[in-house]
Amino acid sequence: MLFLLSQTEEQMPCLCFLYQPMENILESILVTCPNDMFGCTESFLYGKKSTHEEECIFSLCSCPSLDCEYSGRYEDLYDHYKLTHISNSYWTTNCFRSSIPYKAPMLISDKIQITRVYEKKILFAVQCFRESCGVYVTVSCIAPSAPEVGQFSYQISYTVDEHTMVYRSPQMKRVRKVSFETPQENFMLIPHNLLRSELLDIKLSIVETSNQE
Repeated sequence: MLFLLSQTEEQMPCLCFLYQPMENILESILVTCPNDMFGCTESFLYGKKSTHEEECIFSLCSCPSLDCEYSGRYEDLYDHYKLTHISNSYWTTNCFRSSIPYKAPMLISDKIQITRVYEKKILFAVQCFRESCGVYVTVSCIAPSAPEVGQFSYQISYTVDEHTMVYRSPQMKRVRKVSFETPQENFMLIPHNLLRSELLDIKLSIVETSNQE
């Protein structure tokens, strides 16, 4: 160690070659998925670990309800949310068919509303964030980026004083944990001068665009 510290600046860059073989060895090691206890039987190179975890159908997703620490597969999360956090009337009302626009009014102060489609056991989070320039509205799919989940696009429309704003996102974000930070992309921004109350009277349409990555 004393020898290494005594190297000149010109010599120090050469030391990186000492570590390169070790990095190559690690990346070439075959490992099992950390979700093997939940049913995943996949094996892959260590260097592909993070990519696989994002796409693994067995990856755990966190409950979007505040103060709830439950996590499970996205389909199990669907059942958990249905049984634990909502009434039957809410579950029936906040359900729609893919590609058909439906009314999704929500209070800005609620910050999040969970909805679903008839065709799949997937939860979708509609969120709004009040900021100095207006209210941000965004939609995300609570599921891993697995081919079995599919890909979705969505459209939000907001009408006030006979004027309509429309935002279309060609690809909805798939997340395993909902973020409560103001989004930096994929959102509609409604200026304060177009707000008439705490109620956002929006329409939402979610379309499944693909079943393959």
